[in-house]
Amino acid sequence: MASWTYNVFLSFRGEDTRNSFTSHLYEALAQAGINAFRDSEELQRGVEISEELCEAIDGSRFLVVVFSKNYASSTWCLEELVRIMGCMERLNGQMVLPVFYDVDPSEVRKQDGGFGEAFTKHEERFKEDLEKVQRWRKALTEAANLSGWHLNQRCESTFIKNVVQEILDKINSTLLTIATNPVGIDSHIQQLESVLGLEFDDVRMIGIYGLGGIGKTTIAKAIYNSIANRFDGCSFLPNVREKCGFSMHDGLVKLQELLLQDILLVKMHWSINFVDRGTNILRDRLRNKKVLIVLDDVDNIFHLEKLAGNVDWFGPGSRIIITTRNKQLLDAHGIYLTYKVDGLNHEDALKLFCWNAFKKSDPDVNFDELSDAVVRYADGHPLALTVVGASLCGWNKAQWESELQKLRRIPKQDVQNILKLSFDGLDDLQKEIFLDIACFFKGEEVGCVMSFLDACGLICTESNTFQMHDMIQLMGR
Repeated sequence: MASWTYNVFLSFRGEDTRNSFTSHLYEALAQAGINAFRDSEELQRGVEISEELCEAIDGSRFLVVVFSKNYASSTWCLEELVRIMGCMERLNGQMVLPVFYDVDPSEVRKQDGGFGEAFTKHEERFKEDLEKVQRWRKALTEAANLSGWHLNQRCESTFIKNVVQEILDKINSTLLTIATNPVGIDSHIQQLESVLGLEFDDVRMIGIYGLGGIGKTTIAKAIYNSIANRFDGCSFLPNVREKCGFSMHDGLVKLQELLLQDILLVKMHWSINFVDRGTNILRDRLRNKKVLIVLDDVDNIFHLEKLAGNVDWFGPGSRIIITTRNKQLLDAHGIYLTYKVDGLNHEDALKLFCWNAFKKSDPDVNFDELSDAVVRYADGHPLALTVVGASLCGWNKAQWESELQKLRRIPKQDVQNILKLSFDGLDDLQKEIFLDIACFFKGEEVGCVMSFLDACGLICTESNTFQMHDMIQLMGR
């Protein structure tokens, strides 16, 4: 995941705005505590931009492009813009923010007026490489279509204050905190790209499901951070199951209110009062907005229906992501785009364990075999690897060996509590079947009980036999 060197990268035409608008904007950003990058001199040495600028672009959270009258006449600026717009194609959480200083957005979008004159010269100069010119045109059109700011003869100082405040708000509100040393997250994001289908304008509901503690919330947060910049409004509602509790009213109403506040960016001075009213307001207020909503840890179909009842509640291009332990809930809501989170492979599991046990990515000397034993015990379960690793940190080999023996009999309580939530969600008959499997039938041939438990993530089948994570089996016994 991205670690930003700068909050903001400023792209601008030096001869137009270096000693005026851009200088004032840079100073205002600095005064607000926003770490911004601008080149200290006009470093235009030909068409290609420098490696330093490439690194600064790639390492900046927000890419602010100041369009001015002579911006398009600079091949340096155009190459810089191509690099900037390329960042939008990668799911790394960067956001491009155009500022139209003394040009109309349509002039940039269509390459009319002074921009058109500049491109006539470019096409003559680069007639042997017109693909380069087309890349510049495409970058300008895409940038001009983004939401940004147009000065349009307004007071410049007030305009700059508004720009800085909006950037500050985005910095403070957009990114969610995830693990300090996430392992294996990037591969999940890559696999989810095709399911998300961000290039399409349909509305999609996407379910992420798997065992408790398997990493669903971490993955959802990483996805949220990566794509939030592409939407008109965003909301991440964590722990829906816990916040709603057994109530069919109070907790759900509060979540409906929070959802509206997050997306509309307004403080509500009135209450929804009851769930059905909230449902109507959500549908009416969001149906024309392109939104990103994450409903984390949902276990009740009623909660899902009242927070994201149907795709027609949301505007074109919206994405609604639901994390749950129970795939049957997704099926019941008609969510056919799903992603199952499996355990980590051995290499990633060892890295995650070591980060928690040794504060580095590999084991200490003489701890290789013990580390490998713990990783095999956890069987790719991220929460178990994290909890056990943290508990062993700083212990000697004898203590490790003793603890490992205990773990094989009694799992860590923190881990068992999370796993038991899936069991608690079963009805009485399903609980009896699960306990029979945990105590007697692991490894036996598949029978009629599979349909009850497979969707809850408590069992799986392999070679026509029942299988179960060892820690879940211990919980049942």
